[in-house]
Amino acid sequence: MYDSFAVIALRRISLGLLDALYNVVLNAGVMIWDVGLTLINVVLPSRPAGRVVPAGAKGAGGVWPAYEAPAPSDSRCSCPALNALANHGILPHSGRDITFRELNAAVRASYNFAPSFCFFVPNYIAGVLGRSYWTGKFDLSDIDVHNGIEHDASLARVDSFHSNDQGKVCATLVQDLLSSGTGAGGNLTTHDLSRALGRRRTHARNNNPQYSCSLFHKLFGSSNSATLLRIFGGSTKDLQPILLEERLPDGWQPSERHQMGLTLTAFQPTVLSIELGIKEEVDGSLSGQGTEKAKVQ
Repeated sequence: MYDSFAVIALRRISLGLLDALYNVVLNAGVMIWDVGLTLINVVLPSRPAGRVVPAGAKGAGGVWPAYEAPAPSDSRCSCPALNALANHGILPHSGRDITFRELNAAVRASYNFAPSFCFFVPNYIAGVLGRSYWTGKFDLSDIDVHNGIEHDASLARVDSFHSNDQGKVCATLVQDLLSSGTGAGGNLTTHDLSRALGRRRTHARNNNPQYSCSLFHKLFGSSNSATLLRIFGGSTKDLQPILLEERLPDGWQPSERHQMGLTLTAFQPTVLSIELGIKEEVDGSLSGQGTEKAKVQ
């Protein structure tokens, strides 16, 4: 009997080591691929501003499929960009039974992230959920496992301690963010996002008794903010419907115009610039905000 237990234990250890080795090799391969795409972007001309979404794809020329707000039975998550794809029917409108490969293709075509980026993130989500990237499916709400990729101190959502539905927009937080732009026309800048995240983290820490924000989740928060600049150009005019209604404006096209899309390599300087510029404030007050629960749509 003890021999059998030993064999089972050794088998599990072996499988764990093989999985770990597989992930190391896979991630190394993705990084090499990503660097190669970054170099290709240096030499190839950028896509025309009005034709970033490829011809034949939904949203080509800025003509997006009709927007339909989610029904109560539809699944939504903490990511406005993914919810927008579902609201426009680019992902299933129900937000359910989505394959990770389907997610890859939709994000690639709609937002012009690089293929390496579009594989890496869904593959990571699949790992968090314990599913296969190649064969697995998920509902949008599944990805909001707390402290998986969903995290405290979001700029568009109240903390999960205050709400168990991370698919709901917090209008107060979004409006506070959009009103903080100091760039041309009131657009958001790197400094604005650092400042907003600093306030938000302090406020969350002071008002959420279960607050946690590891270095990984801080960087993930800065990555989300960097997307507002790199894909949406920091435009508060465009971000208003995107963040509040989770709707892509007519005529909108990604700001990222490189042929191979936004790579992980090219993305990191923006992420680090935002994160390194964060200074958490003493009281973390947010203009116009009462409690965390206020104005959740």
